[in-house]
Amino acid sequence: MSLFAKTFFTALLAMICASTVFFRFVEGWSWLDAYFFTIVTMSTVGYGDLVPQTPQGRIATTFLIIFGIGAFALGVQNLTRRVNHRLNIPSPEERLAQKLSKVGEEVEETLERARRRSDGS
Repeated sequence: MSLFAKTFFTALLAMICASTVFFRFVEGWSWLDAYFFTIVTMSTVGYGDLVPQTPQGRIATTFLIIFGIGAFALGVQNLTRRVNHRLNIPSPEERLAQKLSKVGEEVEETLERARRRSDGS
C-alpha cells in the first residue's frame, strides 16, 4: 500500500472516530447513532433522522460535511485509480496521450504525402 493510501486511510479513520466521539458526548447520542450520523453525513446521504441540536454540533457538522466530501472524493478517486491499474485500464491522461500520438502520426503522414506531391509535380 502506498504512503498516500496509508496516510489517507489513517486520516479518514481518525476523522470518523473523532466525529463519532464528538457527537456521542456533545449531542448525547448513542455510539451507534453517533457513528451512523458521521458516516451518513460524510457520504452526503443525509437521511435527516438525526439532527444536531447544539450550536457546537451544528458547527462541527458543517466541517464534517466539507472535509467528508473531500475525503470521500479522494477515496473514490484513489480506489478507481487502483482498480483501473490492476485491470490495465489506461488513465484519462494515458488515453489522451495515445490519441495525441495518433493525431501526430496522421499529421506526419499527411505532411509526407503533401511533400511527395510537391516534389513530384
